[in-house]
Amino acid sequence: MKNTFRLPLLTLLIMVISSISGYAQEKEYYELKTYTIKNDDQEKMVDNYLEHAYLPALKRMGIKPVGVFKVRPDKFKVSDKIYVLIPFQSLAEFDKLESMLAVDKTHLSAGAEYINATHDKKPYERISSVLMRAFPDMPKMKPSKVEGNRTDRVYELRSYEGPTEAMYNRKVNMFNEGGEVELFESLGFNAVFYADVISGDKMPNLMYMTTFTNIEKRDALWKDFGSSDKWKEISVIDKYQNTVSHADIYLLYPTEYSDY
Repeated sequence: MKNTFRLPLLTLLIMVISSISGYAQEKEYYELKTYTIKNDDQEKMVDNYLEHAYLPALKRMGIKPVGVFKVRPDKFKVSDKIYVLIPFQSLAEFDKLESMLAVDKTHLSAGAEYINATHDKKPYERISSVLMRAFPDMPKMKPSKVEGNRTDRVYELRSYEGPTEAMYNRKVNMFNEGGEVELFESLGFNAVFYADVISGDKMPNLMYMTTFTNIEKRDALWKDFGSSDKWKEISVIDKYQNTVSHADIYLLYPTEYSDY
């Protein structure tokens, strides 16, 4: 009798472990590259490289869709950034990217002006990079389907910093188990991703991006969010109090060559 039940139980255990491992593996990784530029010449050089060399090279490697964004016009903010959001199926794919670009002859040819730029005609001031891992409740990136004029669209990128690792983890729990991701979905925020930052300069922090047809739609939905019964319910739960010590909010729009 012992042998009769041993195989099914062992098989079941293997299936459970495989299922858990598969779930963990299916979460994507994201790199957010930020180019800081100081003038029109640098902007044109970076745009040209991204559109004609970098994004096509990524697509040849099967890395897509890639989003490219700029700061929405605002007289109180300097529009000196270009953001590039890149999805990866694994850390191994992320790790091999630069070596693959270095031997891609089409990339090297199309991006020659940028790649071979001299010190006195550099295409950017600095590049910063943040590496993220997708949340369990949204393990795959979902490029937004909002329509209309690209410059009118709002791609809202947010970064929430936690005062400690423990408090930060409670904020992540609020998004997933607490139902905040589900609330965004139910209200039509058209989220692109939600993710833990696993390497960056503001840790511990999470980042996410939601999208809107225009600024009026964005403002109306955030009003709906704040007045919703679900938010009123979870926002007063003790373990979720004081879990965000600082928030950065970036209102962006997609470039014409962005994949979304």
